[in-house]
Amino acid sequence: MDKRVVIADDESIIRLDLKEMLEGDGYLVVGEAARGDDALALIQEHHPDLALLDIKMPGMDGLEVARELKGSDTVVVILTAFSQRSLIESARDAGVVAYLVKPFRSSEILPKLAAILDPSVAETGPVASAGHADDKIETREIVQRAKEWLMENRGLDEPTAFEVIQQSAMRARTRMRDVAQQVLRGEFVG
Repeated sequence: MDKRVVIADDESIIRLDLKEMLEGDGYLVVGEAARGDDALALIQEHHPDLALLDIKMPGMDGLEVARELKGSDTVVVILTAFSQRSLIESARDAGVVAYLVKPFRSSEILPKLAAILDPSVAETGPVASAGHADDKIETREIVQRAKEWLMENRGLDEPTAFEVIQQSAMRARTRMRDVAQQVLRGEFVG
């Protein structure tokens, strides 16, 4: 794989965990920083494929770094313990491609990063099969029906209904499909 990565987080234990996790999966960590301004300098020097940036850092925060990198070849993923809507919107506006909420496990983060860096992996990787593709389509349909239910019964617009499902899944550390099924069964209280 040899995808080059810069990791920036003001917590050294997080940087260490990420580095071990990524290097164990074949990534090449070309730089680490505890400050956003240092991370930006490393990214501009090494031109990595991926930058994993904490949102809250001294110097510059992760979103400021992302804004500076907008339009570059480096894919920016924000890591944070915060999941407020305003931060998600700001991250999207800054050109961030994904927003991962801490704490995370390698079993969650590695497949997401692989799919972000090479979308064909998500569709045609060794894990993918006809059954897997059918499962993804069924999941989309279940989430769509749940969104429609929330829109009709709770008066939400479509983006808000989707966000309710997504945020509930992140908080519960479960799949959106599971939350959508709760909505459809009338068991959802979120």
